[in-house]
Amino acid sequence: MKLHGFNNLTKSLSFNMYDICYTKSASEREAYIAYIDEVYNAERLTNILKNVANIIGAHILNIAKQDYVPQGASVTMLISESPIEVPKEEPPVPQAVVCALDKSHITVHTYPEYHPNDGISTFRADIDVATCGEISPLKALDYLIRSFETDIMIIDYRVRGFTRDISGKKLFIDHDITSIQNYIPDDIRKQYDMIDVNVYQEHIFHTKCKLREFDLDSYLFELSKDQLTKEETDAITHKLRIEMDEIFYGKNMTPPK
Repeated sequence: MKLHGFNNLTKSLSFNMYDICYTKSASEREAYIAYIDEVYNAERLTNILKNVANIIGAHILNIAKQDYVPQGASVTMLISESPIEVPKEEPPVPQAVVCALDKSHITVHTYPEYHPNDGISTFRADIDVATCGEISPLKALDYLIRSFETDIMIIDYRVRGFTRDISGKKLFIDHDITSIQNYIPDDIRKQYDMIDVNVYQEHIFHTKCKLREFDLDSYLFELSKDQLTKEETDAITHKLRIEMDEIFYGKNMTPPK
């Protein structure tokens, strides 16, 4: 496909993941938050985003990063489709954690939190990859999924704007896609229940994923189900499943206490 000028279509991928955990006591909740902040600190998130840029074939122009108090971290990168020549007299790019691309960017923000009464703790990471030109953020979706311990995934993909072919005809999308699931490997798709909400004429694609297998031990922090009574096991399982369903469907399913 020959174009008139630059391919200025914008392709945006938003990857929203949740890790859900049961923390029995206040000290366990604090330990869980501390664990998440250590495992997903700004330095590690930066390395993940650098790998994303490498996978999609982008060149990093600038990085800014920050670990927050009391919790959470952010990284932003600016990127370009091709290398940008920097004059020798200009100072080197500062070592921060925001990745910037030429008219494109990659960002990640983390949000650890917990329920005030029911012992449920969650970790959310929001990742956005926006590219302009021929490079596609969908190439990095497999890597992003495997980089996080993910119970719930909410993924959005949209193509914005238009470019023109050599005759002047507008092109509003430059690749075939019917679902985000087309870009998720089979071994991962088998692990999740998935729902699609797509608006094809607007080039908007939305997929929700919820982990199928439920092993209570995987959701207990500093605790095992062998230490629990049958009543406790049933109650905690019910709380965790309700939490996952509410996040997956985006609505409260039990009245507040």
